[in-house]
Amino acid sequence: MTSTPHSTEAPRAPDIDGIPSQLAPSIPPATTSPDPVATADDIDAEPQNELTTKFSSAEWGALRTFRSQLPLIFSEAFPDNPDAGSSSYTMWGVTIDPAHPKDARVSIVLMKFLRARNLNPAEAKDMFISTLRWRQSFDVEGAMKEKFPEDIFGKLGKIYGKDNQGHPVSYNLYGANKNLSAVFGDVQRFLRWRVAFMEQTIALLDFETVDQVVQIHDYEGVSMSSRTENSKNAASEASSIFQSHYPEFLARKFFVNVPSFLTWIFWFFKPFLSAATLAKMTVVGHGSRTIGAALLPTIPEDELPRRYGGSAEDF
Repeated sequence: MTSTPHSTEAPRAPDIDGIPSQLAPSIPPATTSPDPVATADDIDAEPQNELTTKFSSAEWGALRTFRSQLPLIFSEAFPDNPDAGSSSYTMWGVTIDPAHPKDARVSIVLMKFLRARNLNPAEAKDMFISTLRWRQSFDVEGAMKEKFPEDIFGKLGKIYGKDNQGHPVSYNLYGANKNLSAVFGDVQRFLRWRVAFMEQTIALLDFETVDQVVQIHDYEGVSMSSRTENSKNAASEASSIFQSHYPEFLARKFFVNVPSFLTWIFWFFKPFLSAATLAKMTVVGHGSRTIGAALLPTIPEDELPRRYGGSAEDF
């Protein structure tokens, strides 16, 4: 079945080399009257895991409203399927059954959309529908099965170790392949690889004790000449995809080995970022000692490669 995706993405600042779109603030959508908070009895009746026990009563109230709309959400997301409203759908390894939606892991997935939209069920619904349509049109499952050339993409992304709280750590190595025409010559292929890499990282989450990742963005080897038209388009599209369709997956993000000609961008956008967003992001200089001083409070030494100040084997 074919459906046309639509975006609920909030306006973003212009993309330059992929960095502003990662840092630029999302403009919060307009909010409506909040849903009633859940009572203690309501919460006690819910399936729980370690992550759901941290929900507030307001979050439980919004979740109950949001969850009740799942049959309508699936029907609107997949209009060509007359049974969509009663059919299960699996994303990120979690099966969502609209007829029996009470499940702790399902609650974690749905809460990501609610938190991304300030606990507004109506706006979370729009975002979720957009994501379901996008996953179908992009063919995420197909991207995950695709074989990408190892000599082109093999060094660009690594998943290595965990932080102190068990979050998997992914590394995006922007300067690892100097053949930019090979990496970005086919922008859509790059995006399929990048989405597949994100999905591989998410596959390590259990949605019971861990539902977020730590990202290290390494700009070693990036220069002004790296800013080709295709690379900028790819960075902009990737940022749009992750902002619109992968909500609340970030535990921490570190930008390391950032060239001086790009550092000003971070400082320019800093006043526009919320305190919660800023708390998750750190810009670090060059050298293993400097990088290690920033990363080691979050990532154990034996889980951090030596090139970043740890004692683990380099990848």
